[in-house]
Amino acid sequence: MKKQVLALSCGLIAAASILAGCSSNLKQAPTTAAATEAPTTAAPATEAATTEAAKSEAGGALSTGFSVLTSIGKSTDAGEKDGLAEVDTMFAAVLVDDSGKIVDCKIDCIQSKVNFSKEGKVLTDLATVVETKNELGEKYGMKKASSISKEWNEQAEGFAQYVIGKTADEVKGIAVSADGLADDADLKATITVHIGDFIQVVEQAVANAKSVGAQAGDKLGYGIVTGIAKSADATAEKAGVAQAYSTYTVASFGADGKITSCVLDASQSNVNFDTTGKITSDLKSTDFKTKNQLGEAYGMKKASAIGKEWNEQAASFAAYAVGKTASEITGLAIDEAEGAPTDADLKASVTVGIGDFQSGIAKAEANAK
Repeated sequence: MKKQVLALSCGLIAAASILAGCSSNLKQAPTTAAATEAPTTAAPATEAATTEAAKSEAGGALSTGFSVLTSIGKSTDAGEKDGLAEVDTMFAAVLVDDSGKIVDCKIDCIQSKVNFSKEGKVLTDLATVVETKNELGEKYGMKKASSISKEWNEQAEGFAQYVIGKTADEVKGIAVSADGLADDADLKATITVHIGDFIQVVEQAVANAKSVGAQAGDKLGYGIVTGIAKSADATAEKAGVAQAYSTYTVASFGADGKITSCVLDASQSNVNFDTTGKITSDLKSTDFKTKNQLGEAYGMKKASAIGKEWNEQAASFAAYAVGKTASEITGLAIDEAEGAPTDADLKASVTVGIGDFQSGIAKAEANAK
């Protein structure tokens, strides 16, 4: 489980087909998903969130964690139709109390799609900014086919609320039918998509949670920034690549609006193809690591002016963010050429571009509740 996830916090580094949902085929980091509806007429009922929120008022340290699961299994070769490189990533962030119970939970999913021709040319605009399923909301288009008339983001929120007050073992023990659907009466009133990956990603997020500053009563937020700008055509000398580059930010906020804990990570998930439009990547591969998981294997340290690997620099930025407001972070001056911070203290430990970190913090503050 830990080899598939990465949950880092302030001191660590601070890393989803029309109706497709993130499915149980996901392994850590790339993912493909299929949202399968099951008829039900039960009414949703969730009180765990309110109960746990009330308990949190008593005070105490909370642990912050997150996890991603990724798959490229839904990608297809070019032929009569354009090829499709699809990177599906399931995401979960949690706050956990000292008894191991989930106090807050956020779930989202990213489906990054890049089309390419049978000549191996990328067809999708490289400036495309990929929205998550929660950001898409009703634009995702599941509601019209849902037997419970709920959009994907509503169902994900239902599952997130359902696990509040539960431990990782209790989440792992949630009843699942032979079809991969919720087999609990209360839960299936809220979610009718496959829940295998929901269970796995939440369980892993809890397992990776660490006490790094969050306190009872804090609000949990997250931000995911995904682009495909590094995708490239295939040539006779080099395979083409469709790359989904995602930056993950998890942050908790105190009553005063200041950041109390922060997690930063990123992933570069690739689908390769040749000049005939054939995919050359193993679509069954589960070997997708985030930058934090790669550590020194990412290879930035040797070229770094300050001798620090990407994960070390991300951890430093996360630590720097603690105690500051989101506006203070988004207001940091950056070098226009490199996108790196110009603050004297910060640039001593961070020389990577921080634009996505800043955007992630802004998103985290916006959805913290």
